Amino acid sequence: MWTLKSWQGRFVEHPLPAQERLRAYAGWCNAVEGNTTFYATPSPDTVASWAEQTDPGFRFVLKLPKHITHERRLLEADEPLRIFLEAMSPLGPRIHTLWIQLPGSFGPADLPTLDRFLQGLPPRHRYAVEVRHASFFENPGPLEEVLSATGAEWIPFDTTAFFETPPTSDAEREAWTKKPRMPRRTVALTDRPIVRYLGRDSTAETVAGWQPWITTVVDWLREGRSPTVFLHTPDNADAPDLARRFHTEVRTRFPSLAPLPDPTPIAPLTLF
Repeated sequence: MWTLKSWQGRFVEHPLPAQERLRAYAGWCNAVEGNTTFYATPSPDTVASWAEQTDPGFRFVLKLPKHITHERRLLEADEPLRIFLEAMSPLGPRIHTLWIQLPGSFGPADLPTLDRFLQGLPPRHRYAVEVRHASFFENPGPLEEVLSATGAEWIPFDTTAFFETPPTSDAEREAWTKKPRMPRRTVALTDRPIVRYLGRDSTAETVAGWQPWITTVVDWLREGRSPTVFLHTPDNADAPDLARRFHTEVRTRFPSLAPLPDPTPIAPLTLF
């Protein structure tokens, strides 16, 4: 995500070498979704570069490869999991959570498989599961029991604000056909909850839609939890700025929250 073209010249310098873009992003936000790892396990040199560009306190929430979660559906996955974990090892303490995103077809009948998979994971990492089958939200108890048995978190993907009204742009129309219709779930199972929120093209609608999360996150902080929040819009063009705005709103109500880093100033574009 830190290589998004629309951010270049706005949030990060342009031109900027690919191996410097994560460092620039880390001046705006202190966490990132590792979504590219879903499609392929990166090379050791690439992961070492990620570590070199970030402080030890930076948070990577890394998605397990689809080969494990979607193709093998968590079965007979020991070897690809070993390869993935070994590739991620240069990140060290930056690995905040390993993110197990399951397909919409993975339902309550598959809970024994998830339970066995979680029980077999190395205890040195935190784990969080994102489900998309409606039955889990209608009756969350059995999944919560499986997750709690291993200290795993449940990642909500809140798309309620996005689907509240019909799309009004090409980006929204594309997202309308691809994003799942997920309810808002505000229950934390661990001291490290993770939230994914999808807003709209309209900043006003995005901000209005995240207001319940401001209250929830502030409550979690008061309880001594350390949440991580990821903010999306259909094109993500303004995501870094929106993330900082969300953080500011939370910090207004919870002043002891540490500030985000100061971004590197962007030099004005020139012709020469």
